[in-house]
Amino acid sequence: MEDRGIGISREAHALIFEIFQRLHSSAQFEGTGIGLAIVRKAVERMGGHVGVESELGQGSRFWLELPKG
Repeated sequence: MEDRGIGISREAHALIFEIFQRLHSSAQFEGTGIGLAIVRKAVERMGGHVGVESELGQGSRFWLELPKG
């Protein structure tokens, strides 16, 4: 998935996959801080990996890899 949003600093890439971690207040952006943590946990339980490529002001690209079979 890719967007053209506000982007995420490199320092925050790992943080956004932790449960209840938010980079902005709920007044600024909706969300609970659990969505990406759930995705990471589910993908890891299937033997895969998730990640993000992003820079501030450049949008974000999220990816996941799952093993064949």
